[in-house]
Amino acid sequence: MLAAVCLAALVLPLSFTGPAVATPTIAKALGGSPIALNWITNAFMLAFGSCLMAAGALADSYGRKRVFIVGIAAFVLSSLALVWAPDILWLDLLRVLQGVAGAAAFSGGMATLAQEFEGHERTHAFSLLGTTFGVGLAFGPVLAGAMIQGFGWRAVFLCVAALAALALATGLRCVRESRDPGASGLDWPGAISFTAALSLFTYGVLGIPESGWNSRPTLLLLGASLLLLLAFIVIENRVRRPMLDLSLFRYPRFIGVQFLAAAPAYSYVVLLVLLPLRFIGIEGYSAMQAGQMMMALSAPMLVLPFVAGLLTRWIAAGVIAGTGLLICAGGLLWLAQAGPGQAVAGLLLPMLVIGFGISLPWGLMDGLAVSVVPKERAGMAAGIFSTTRVAGEGVALAIVAAILAALVQARLHALPGPAASQLAEAAQRLAMGDMSQALQLLPQASHALLLQSYADAFHILLYILAGITLLSAAMVFGFLSQPHMPAASRAAEAEAA
Repeated sequence: MLAAVCLAALVLPLSFTGPAVATPTIAKALGGSPIALNWITNAFMLAFGSCLMAAGALADSYGRKRVFIVGIAAFVLSSLALVWAPDILWLDLLRVLQGVAGAAAFSGGMATLAQEFEGHERTHAFSLLGTTFGVGLAFGPVLAGAMIQGFGWRAVFLCVAALAALALATGLRCVRESRDPGASGLDWPGAISFTAALSLFTYGVLGIPESGWNSRPTLLLLGASLLLLLAFIVIENRVRRPMLDLSLFRYPRFIGVQFLAAAPAYSYVVLLVLLPLRFIGIEGYSAMQAGQMMMALSAPMLVLPFVAGLLTRWIAAGVIAGTGLLICAGGLLWLAQAGPGQAVAGLLLPMLVIGFGISLPWGLMDGLAVSVVPKERAGMAAGIFSTTRVAGEGVALAIVAAILAALVQARLHALPGPAASQLAEAAQRLAMGDMSQALQLLPQASHALLLQSYADAFHILLYILAGITLLSAAMVFGFLSQPHMPAASRAAEAEAA
């Protein structure tokens, strides 16, 4: 059973890092605007993140094994369909379907683990889950690079489908069914309002580099997203069995877990997308070379999440997690000093430090997430935590891409001649690692000028990410140092549920 869930956890990071490495190759094969190419990653992350809470509620209500099996089966089919995607529009739409299926598989699997293990065994099981996730992150870029170089970008999705099929076969045989006897079905108004709010927010942020921060479409999308979020809060306060139990936010440790869930998005996950684009599109490395270099960022995931789980016998999980984020912030500051064109060692060493730092909380987060609610609501807890993490990653990717494009555009602003729209598109192309297209849009600019503009923008961006990571560490230290949820409170919540 544990092997089935871990196999599912293996294919999810492959589905994230593989297409990120393949994006430059997909752009050459299928074309597409910068926004359409951004959606190769964001469509999957947005669909995955926005459906996790609903999938967790469905798992509690209709059976954790059933949701897991249906999710992983749909994941296999959508991955196979991606192999035959004829254009960028179909690719993005199928990535949405793949993300929804991944959410069902992940939520059902996590809820199953929470039912099967207790105490330190649960910590070790979730640490192993984090380690498996790390294996996918570590080898995903290398595997994708090898597949692209040998067979083309479509082979990346075929490989993912094959691994997911193995998880499906194992799950059908080994996973035991369980459900929450007090569950009353899915909170559809809450699920719809939350998904719509997150979708509109992400779409609005993705359009900022093209239309501007103060444009009418951007403000309308962000305003509608805010209204839907307020509607979601009202709905969740009124329904008898909410998808998101807002009363949990009374507990400092629960809030700390949510900060911990969001922290890797800005300190680590965005780099899994931005660095391959930089290595391939800006610095001229091959897909295979870029994948090998990305190993430095993800290799610590192979061991350290499990080690962090063992350390909880002697050191508080909050201390381990906060210390890891501090180390990660130091690595980001170090990486900021390594501009394009420097020796490979100057890039790999700070990347290794970032990977080391983020690996410490990575293996603890999932176990902490299900430890702050009654056991029978494990599906909800897994859904809330995973939504915060994955939706935060999708939003972070959109925001960071917009910031990088804006920083590049600010450094190109003094160029004589180009119209504002032309300059904005060139900045987006450069932020996406498309140096050749940026040069075509700005013929009056030299390669050296564009390279320097990108380097300056990336330098500032890494300082911003380091600052966010330091703030996250402070929040984790503060909130996770609070006492555990009292047993009486847990019993009361279970009775109320």
